[in-house]
Amino acid sequence: MKNLKLFLLFTFVLSFANVFAQEVSIKNLKEHIYYLADDAMKGRSTGSPEIESAAQYIENQFRKYKLQPKGTNGFRQEFSAKVTRVKVADSIRTAHNIIGYIDNKSPYTIVIGAHYDHLGLGDFGGSRDTITNIGKIHNGADDNASGVAGLLELARIYSTNRIKESYNLLFIAFSAEELGLLGSKYWTEHPTIPLKSVDWMLNMDMIGRYNKDNGLAIIGYGTSPSFPIIFKDITSDIKFNLSRDGNGGSDQTSFYRKDIPVLFFHTGGHDDYHKTGDDADKINYEGLKSILELEIKVINNSMKQPKMKFSWTN
Repeated sequence: MKNLKLFLLFTFVLSFANVFAQEVSIKNLKEHIYYLADDAMKGRSTGSPEIESAAQYIENQFRKYKLQPKGTNGFRQEFSAKVTRVKVADSIRTAHNIIGYIDNKSPYTIVIGAHYDHLGLGDFGGSRDTITNIGKIHNGADDNASGVAGLLELARIYSTNRIKESYNLLFIAFSAEELGLLGSKYWTEHPTIPLKSVDWMLNMDMIGRYNKDNGLAIIGYGTSPSFPIIFKDITSDIKFNLSRDGNGGSDQTSFYRKDIPVLFFHTGGHDDYHKTGDDADKINYEGLKSILELEIKVINNSMKQPKMKFSWTN
């Protein structure tokens, strides 16, 4: 009887730990965003010492969650990125995608991505701020520390949930998105797993400013006939709008152009977009938590389906 009680207690503790592991943590989300969007990071421009600090931070999180390195050099995939919007002396910059993998011994893999670069001081193009703010730090809390926080939280949840999923999961933090989707373009041209094994790709870019009037945009619903099945019974405490097109101004486009189904989660533009006011204290953390909870439902439902077929939407 004593052994039975101990066994039941042990089972309860494991079950509680598993439930806790699958809960989205606002504390974690705040920690990631406040670190990545701190003034000390100077806007995380491609090729800067500060984006290297961001890369090390992401790499350390992947290592903490015991993800397998899936770059070309550990977690890293190095490539060259060129500044083309304005003429600068250092137009060719070294960049790194940071890539971690959960191997569930499946023939197919779901890619989860978010870009971690931003505009730095806004002096190499892309800033929408006034001329007096060019040369000042563009922190990029929503764009895209919010997406990276989501990436890291999903990596934590799926690496600690004690479940062997029916699909592998590949987590990619892309660099040089702000220079023209260069990190995702490079990965899809030089994939570190076979492209034919990719089931679909989930992209998070600017998911930190949810407001109920606009709702959450989920772009790419039409890129596979599986998505209507996946979304059929999904509910959420936030409003979300489904859009068919797979193209758009973020990294899912690189995958769509390789005939891979995609979803792009995005809370829309705002007055601080590509300006110096995009700070961590303006993030809607409750909304961000709800978005990730919705994404988990989508990912989990997608893993109940056979490998997706791709559909062009334009």
